[in-house]
Amino acid sequence: MTTRRSFIQQAGLVSAGLFLAPSLIGCSESAGSTGEIGLQLYTLREYIGKDVKGVLAKVSEAGYKDVETYGYSPESHFFGVAPKDFKQILDDNGLKSSSGHYDFNEFIRSGNEDIIKAYIDGGSAIGQEYIVAPYIIEPLRQSADDYRKVAERLNRAAQMCQEGNMKLAYHNHDFEFQNHNGTTGYDILLSETDPELVKFELDLYWVVRAGKDPIAMFKQNVGRYVMWHVKDMDKAARTLNTEVGSGTIDYKPIFEQADVSGVKRIFVEQENFAMDPYESISQSSSYVKNNLL
Repeated sequence: MTTRRSFIQQAGLVSAGLFLAPSLIGCSESAGSTGEIGLQLYTLREYIGKDVKGVLAKVSEAGYKDVETYGYSPESHFFGVAPKDFKQILDDNGLKSSSGHYDFNEFIRSGNEDIIKAYIDGGSAIGQEYIVAPYIIEPLRQSADDYRKVAERLNRAAQMCQEGNMKLAYHNHDFEFQNHNGTTGYDILLSETDPELVKFELDLYWVVRAGKDPIAMFKQNVGRYVMWHVKDMDKAARTLNTEVGSGTIDYKPIFEQADVSGVKRIFVEQENFAMDPYESISQSSSYVKNNLL
């Protein structure tokens, strides 16, 4: 079986925040001897808006080289910081932002393409590659037909992203796996979106919490899961997160199938803490690098 570490060594190519799938072998990214991971900044949502510079400096100190943003709007920008200035802060701390979570709910409801254009402009300004649809509010996901509308909107947004030299991905929770007359929302999104344009950011915690097998999903949809969210499930309460490697999710066999997934970027995320958050993200970073890559 190809392990994640042997796969990376065989490829000989790992760039900052980028885990290379076979399709990327031969690209001009810098070679590296160890994998590098990213952090979804929602992890530090209690802090990032108060001190962007300080938080990003600590993220870098914790061993991350890539960050995934959230909450951008043309009015508030990135946590109150204009794109040009936010990019400078990233650069100053040896960070990049290859992906961002953007609110798609109004676009799904109305189809207003100006919303997606603004996201493409914002993401492009800081060097992002992926625009991610992170969450569908409940009124927009009541039925199979609702999910078909979501799929239609994602296809259009993905076309726009491609025209803007960006890519689109969809991030799951667990509600997508609920049954709708013999199918699930997730199955609809997979089957009714263009596989060349619409990729998926698989939140492994939510997949496990929904009772699904991520490895089986990789094999059923080879190459579509270009990003992962890696967060662990607390041993005492499965509704809570804990540091990667400290919970109940066995990540080693999942990482061994990373080449099947097609994963290119992996982001640690944690939504609650039983210790200092910066100590927590450092612990997760160390575990992933030392035990999974």
